[in-house]
Amino acid sequence: MCGIAGFVGAGGMAELRAMGDAIAHRGPDGEGVLADPARGIHLLHRRLAIIDLAGGDQPMWNEDGSVCVIFNGEIYNHVALRAELIAHGHVFRSDHSDTEVLVHGYEQWGDALPGRLHGMFAFAIYDVPRRKLFFARDRFGKKPLYYACRRGLFAFASELTALRRHPGVAGPVDRVSLQKLFAYGFIPAPRTLYAGVSKLPGGHHMTVLLDAPEEARVERYWQFAIEPTTTIPRDPERVWGEELRHLLSQAVERRLMSDVPLGIFLSGGIDSSAVLAFAAQHQPARDIKTFSIGFHEPSFDESAYARDVARHFGTEHHERILGVDDARALAPKVLARLDEPFADPSIVPTYQLCEFAREKITVALGGDGGDEMFAGYDPFKALAIAGWYERLVPGGLKPGIRKLADLLPVSESNMGLDFRIKRGLRGASYPPALWNPVWLGPIEPAEATDLFEEPVRPEELYREAIDAWEGSAADNNVDRTLEFYTRFYLQDDILAKADRASMMVSLELRSPFLDNDLVEFARKIPHQFKYANGRTKSILKSALRGVVPDAVLERRKKGFGIPLTRWLRTWDENEFRGNVPFLKSGWVDARVKEHRRGERDHRLALWCVLALQRHALDFDQPRN
Repeated sequence: MCGIAGFVGAGGMAELRAMGDAIAHRGPDGEGVLADPARGIHLLHRRLAIIDLAGGDQPMWNEDGSVCVIFNGEIYNHVALRAELIAHGHVFRSDHSDTEVLVHGYEQWGDALPGRLHGMFAFAIYDVPRRKLFFARDRFGKKPLYYACRRGLFAFASELTALRRHPGVAGPVDRVSLQKLFAYGFIPAPRTLYAGVSKLPGGHHMTVLLDAPEEARVERYWQFAIEPTTTIPRDPERVWGEELRHLLSQAVERRLMSDVPLGIFLSGGIDSSAVLAFAAQHQPARDIKTFSIGFHEPSFDESAYARDVARHFGTEHHERILGVDDARALAPKVLARLDEPFADPSIVPTYQLCEFAREKITVALGGDGGDEMFAGYDPFKALAIAGWYERLVPGGLKPGIRKLADLLPVSESNMGLDFRIKRGLRGASYPPALWNPVWLGPIEPAEATDLFEEPVRPEELYREAIDAWEGSAADNNVDRTLEFYTRFYLQDDILAKADRASMMVSLELRSPFLDNDLVEFARKIPHQFKYANGRTKSILKSALRGVVPDAVLERRKKGFGIPLTRWLRTWDENEFRGNVPFLKSGWVDARVKEHRRGERDHRLALWCVLALQRHALDFDQPRN
């Protein structure tokens, strides 16, 4: 796991060093540089050594010096690819570096290389004879890659902060992206917070010619789509359950490879417990380190469940219990280091868990992706109700019903009943294509015009979600919702959160549920086996019966949260005031007062404002 940066065109070593310094936390174990001013190319790699500690330095070249790579990530099928490439006549110089597979793989397969990789990655390959750079990002976008094209300049980096250290990348805050941040709770790729700066989306590769650096060609090589099989076995729970167990076991085994200490994040929920169960099949459980954190507040604390699971398997378990003040004191620090703002406050406990675990390990396995693959989120339960509400309740009655729901007292608990009712009614007040983003987002379409003091059309604000919903080949709302969460929320919230929190402390975090083979199998399982009769993750729970304790399979999903509603009532009102472009200060002030008085729960919108206020990037610049 590492950080990469570089540029083609204007600039020199001073600019490259500045970019590298900004991502030093991603790679504390070493730095490699390629500077070729004659060709106008500068590349930098910061290394966190995980595989082949002695032989993995980068940039890494092939044997004749015609191709080199800088790489952030892990390739889990590198052993098989190495054997295949050796059979084709390629000569390897490292002992078991997964990085070198990329160099020879590009020589052999060219642009088709990313489709052959199992792993998480963002890399840049320098093809010297063809005078070009080739970039790729893994299927789900687990590893980040930002870039900017200007006249005579192409620059890229693992983090937006590092990219903007190059003086040629300066640009204004993008008004539309800021609106989408408040609409979704994240900024969907390829957009970023700044005009003229993009994220390479997951499942895409990009080519940049040295002679025309401002012209980047981006192409998609993979996209998640539900394609359910029509061949149902006689006993699907048994047949598919066996296959799921095999694929999960294989996915976990692939991610246990490491030349440094490794452990498992354990919440006591289904996904992380499954990861531990299969890890214990491949190595003695007593040698496995597990980590969890908890809170003194009962509705947010899962530490007892994690402790029970660790005891069941007999792991070396480590936990830390935190108070509200601990996490609240940490929030400004985390927000200030957040590379690009998003509205997910669980970044704070995620950072705390990573920081705690990093005291003993360098690599961790987690359960991210299980909810997206197997329909684990609460909104799946709301789909049928929303459909009924849309068909049977006249539009003129819906505002009144929402006003009645607003009379419910605001709860401070994690996912309280009032929060779920109000959120459910809010989303169901709009067309089906908007249900999921409105349920998820900090504000709803009707608020956007007031917040930004200009007409904001929902069909533009949620263009990505609408296009995905209407363009889906799925014939049901469960599968369309799975595609929404997997294509958007997973990439630009869940995985961005995991990457930023872990890399702030130089920890590598791996996600077995996003294994290529497991995903290919899961996306072909019909929706009625994932969400069945109000039961989320139905087929996964059946498959794991007897693998993890029954209590894990039967308890209600809690989520990884913090008592944000209560916190925000005690924060000074001045914390929400600052130089954030385009936002109407009166709108923010009114929401702060309503929240502090306990009249409304504006936690996500106010967290978005705080994230922008605390952000390390400079907002004092011309606006587009």
